[in-house]
Amino acid sequence: MLSLKDIWIHYGMVAAVKDVSIDVAEGEIVTLIGANGAGKTTTLRAISGLHAPTRGDIVFRGKSISGMTPEQINALGIAMVPEGRRVFPYMTVMENLEMGAYLRTDRTQTRKTLEEIFHHFPVLRERNRQLAGTLSGGQQQMLAIGRALMSEPDLLLLDEPSLGLAPIMIQEIAKIISQLHALGRTIVLVEQNARLALRLAQHGYVMETGQIVLHGVAEELRHNEQVQKTYLGA
Repeated sequence: MLSLKDIWIHYGMVAAVKDVSIDVAEGEIVTLIGANGAGKTTTLRAISGLHAPTRGDIVFRGKSISGMTPEQINALGIAMVPEGRRVFPYMTVMENLEMGAYLRTDRTQTRKTLEEIFHHFPVLRERNRQLAGTLSGGQQQMLAIGRALMSEPDLLLLDEPSLGLAPIMIQEIAKIISQLHALGRTIVLVEQNARLALRLAQHGYVMETGQIVLHGVAEELRHNEQVQKTYLGA
């Protein structure tokens, strides 16, 4: 479904991502793990069109999306849940969800999607008139995921969904990710909680200083001595 082919991404003269290649098959969860500054978020930003690669190519369903705008990429079926949730704090829950569907014109199907999101996140229905900025961190994360799903994406990009959440809420978000995957969603998950990420994913890539240093089946990475020592605290 998605292939990153030898991509480089620069901030000015500094290469934040160097010669990275990643493949994502339809219907699977692929995770990128690594320390802060490893290039994980920059990679997601490139996929979503927020930062164009300086070299290499990004291909989605056989079509190059390098250089496309975020709106064009979203219209093709890719949606991103950014790090820190980034909800619109002075808009209601419902208005935030409606923003996720701003490219859609099929009102009947959009309403159906909204009902599906309310099924996954009952708290959003209960608080649909509440200002998003007054929600708890976990509720805002649910709203950010729901807003992305409103575009009915084929590929969902999740950037640090557990960041700043209480342990009980982290497990709730993990459950939601598993449910979305069970429904056939393809997901690219960036997560500093490597133990959680490798439990959820089928395949994983380990990034260090902008490069892929390890990749493979997630279960095998969980038992890799280097991964255990560096990222799992073993």
